Amino acid sequence: MTGHIHSIETFGTVDGPGTRFVVFFRGCPMRCAYCHNPDTWSPKGGELKTVDEILDYYNQNKEFYKHGGITATGGEPLLQLDFLLALFTKAKEQGIHTCLDTSGIMFRDDNPALLETYKKLCSVTDLVMLDIKHINPEEHLKLTKQKNDNILKFAQFLSDQGVEIWIRHVVVPGITDNPAYLEQLGEFIGGLKTLKSLDVLPYHTMGKVKYEKLGMEYPLKDVEPMSKEGALKAKQHILNGIKKRRNQ
Repeated sequence: MTGHIHSIETFGTVDGPGTRFVVFFRGCPMRCAYCHNPDTWSPKGGELKTVDEILDYYNQNKEFYKHGGITATGGEPLLQLDFLLALFTKAKEQGIHTCLDTSGIMFRDDNPALLETYKKLCSVTDLVMLDIKHINPEEHLKLTKQKNDNILKFAQFLSDQGVEIWIRHVVVPGITDNPAYLEQLGEFIGGLKTLKSLDVLPYHTMGKVKYEKLGMEYPLKDVEPMSKEGALKAKQHILNGIKKRRNQ
């Protein structure tokens, strides 16, 4: 089995705990307005890699990852579910910590066979970094061109399967910085039994350069970056929502 891989980063420090070996998968159905990896959207291109090729590369420097492991990101790794499962299964056989960085957009709970595959993936996944773009269905659709119902179902599924969840949320001025929505997000994730951590990330404009190189128009070209102070305020609203849910 081979996977379509965009690139590999051998020294990731923001892609899960410790130093990570980060595998960027190709293909993503989301079209997030602030995406800084539009070059990963197409499932075509990149390199075809086998599980053994990836793990052999990992093992060349495995001492660096003693307190880290492998992170699958993208793009959207769940778009190549079977390959992802094969990679994580073999990684766990070698005692490697596995982390999945995903939007959860590909999850479906109405297909029993597919659901079994997701359960198998959960059994070999130590941590999921779940990026919830927006809690409101209509606003999520405007922001990403996709609905968020399966994403929220995936979060609950992970919780029910006992998989640790690390929530990520990008705060964009005028789009995701609404206190009511932020508290609503907090109330939702406050109900997840395996919530491990929360990252509230300030929106930045570093992706503009990549869009220009690709000859693409940047959707948020008139939106200013979010300050660190603004992100901290947003995080407090989410924490208030978590507290509210847990006090019910």
